[in-house]
Amino acid sequence: MSQVYDNTSISQLKGADRVRLRPGVIFGSDDLRGCQQSFFEILSNSIDEAREGHGHEITVTRFPDHSIEVIDRGRGIPLDFNPLEKRFNWELVYCELYAGGKYKTNLGENYEYSLGLNGLGAAATQYASAWFDVEVRRDGYLYELHFEKGENVGGLKKTEIKTSATGTVQRWMPDRDVFTDIAIPAEYFHTTLKQQAVVNKGVRFRFIDELEGTRTDFCYPDGILGMIQEENVDGLTGAMFFGGEGVGRDRDDRQDYTVKCEVAFAFNNLKRDIRYYHNSSWLEYGGSPDRAIRSAFVSAFDNFLKNEGKYRANEGKINFGDIEESLLLMTSSFSTVTSYENQTKRSINNRFIQRFMTDLVRTKLDIWFIEKREEGLRAADQVLLNRRSREKAEKTRLAVKRDLMQQIDVSNRVKMFVDCRTQDVNQRELYIVEGNSALGSVKMARDAEFQAIIPVRGKILNCLKADYSAIFKNDIIMDLIKILGCGVDIPKKYSKDVPAFDIERLRYRRVIICTDADVDGFQIRTLILAMFYRLTPELIRQNKIFIAESPLFEISHRKKKIESTYFAYSDQEKNDLLDKLTEGHVHVQRSKGLGENEPGMMWNTTMNPETRRLIAVIPEDEETMRSTFDLLLGDDIPGRRRCIEKTGHLYMEMLDVG
Repeated sequence: MSQVYDNTSISQLKGADRVRLRPGVIFGSDDLRGCQQSFFEILSNSIDEAREGHGHEITVTRFPDHSIEVIDRGRGIPLDFNPLEKRFNWELVYCELYAGGKYKTNLGENYEYSLGLNGLGAAATQYASAWFDVEVRRDGYLYELHFEKGENVGGLKKTEIKTSATGTVQRWMPDRDVFTDIAIPAEYFHTTLKQQAVVNKGVRFRFIDELEGTRTDFCYPDGILGMIQEENVDGLTGAMFFGGEGVGRDRDDRQDYTVKCEVAFAFNNLKRDIRYYHNSSWLEYGGSPDRAIRSAFVSAFDNFLKNEGKYRANEGKINFGDIEESLLLMTSSFSTVTSYENQTKRSINNRFIQRFMTDLVRTKLDIWFIEKREEGLRAADQVLLNRRSREKAEKTRLAVKRDLMQQIDVSNRVKMFVDCRTQDVNQRELYIVEGNSALGSVKMARDAEFQAIIPVRGKILNCLKADYSAIFKNDIIMDLIKILGCGVDIPKKYSKDVPAFDIERLRYRRVIICTDADVDGFQIRTLILAMFYRLTPELIRQNKIFIAESPLFEISHRKKKIESTYFAYSDQEKNDLLDKLTEGHVHVQRSKGLGENEPGMMWNTTMNPETRRLIAVIPEDEETMRSTFDLLLGDDIPGRRRCIEKTGHLYMEMLDVG
């Protein structure tokens, strides 16, 4: 029976519940990403102070209990009684949504160019915390506040002090009752603070990691130009920088506002990176600046190529994809009026900002082509090369389509592929094994009714660093994709005439990666996972990919003429078994590679659904999956180095160093 729906059924969230029960509305999500956004809201206020010229150092500390502290040397947040509002400012700042000092940015008052505009950040983060502490030094007083789960405890404590130093200290514990995950990784702090140092030139950001015992400083005196220069190793061109300022409005019936914009770029055929910032906030989804850059660059380069006679007869016009393939670019814009997509500030849609930046960038590029003609020619030649490579790749994709759509039959069999008998997809399993020797062992051990096998011959291509043309020319990868039967899921600009991914066409219930339990096996396993992540990520999301655990140790036990064999999958399991096998004779040996295993052992340890151990490849979240693959096989070289330094010793015994 349904409940009564009448005038008493309507209710309103009040106080802390406005955030605690609906964090996704404020922070974009209730997971780790939302927790990170809550930190950024507090950081933003300190950045706004520094940009206004009050304090040039901001310190962020991550504590082992996952609490966070932000310290600035600004003027200190006013917390005392507000005669205009007839309330204490601490109530307005930390307990009221849509309260703050940044609503009149276009009227020449405080914070002309502000990261935080909506008056949500401090109060929302406080409400989303298990506890939240504030210390403010200003006007010769120390002000202190303490909150617990959104409620103030003890009121405002005000103490006279003998110091001229000013600033704000805020420390808080993100609440696990609000966010599903509060363990913000060090990489996020490093990335965020570095980004803010780049777009707030001269401001020093210090990260103290009490969890790892490290301290890192970020400061870019030359701002975005310094960042592009740092990235532009062996570049096709030098780094170019320009800026401008304008006044305009989004619509005729709206008021004028001011825009300032800086642009830095270089062309490099080894790397690409495009980032947009507005009022110091990273515009993950771009919006107006992205549309401006695309329009201006395509227009300027197309005119230059035409004027230089670079186009071949009947050759089509370039697009921005051809340019961005070799472009390092960063923009940093500020405006006194900003239309953000939402509170998380990942996109803006100001029409005047788009018009202003388009005209500015197009004009400056035309001048660059004149003043830096040789660099312009090198960049233009690379853009054309990118375009022609794209056309070649499209032809490759047509061939790929034909290849992928072919059926696996007697006349078109993948080399070394061993199929199973059943055609029931709900029963079929595909084992991807390491090499032909493992193929033999697995083939003899398998249940031929429902278990198919395909060997991987050597280490496959790193799909995270290879372009699609190279990927589609790789026989090992093409064989795997063909056998899976579900097509590929790749960006639209590369997917023309290529079979679109359709999980309904997947021929197997499970895809099981089966490699040796050694360093080479781990690497092959990771490369195969990278292939799935790049070409068929939905298989990972849908829990179709598994890893077959191989035993590390084979333990033989003889007691009173009775012989038994045990398998251990870790050192801990081995030690636990040895603790139990105290009588009789025990022999321990490290397990051989899969190719040397007896069929019976292979069946019991790796293939029997009743006894095998399968690890489901389940991503924690999209961002974690992306960053992990980038760390292991992508362009995050510094992160990979730190990971090796931290964890490499755990795998030393697996190395074959003679």
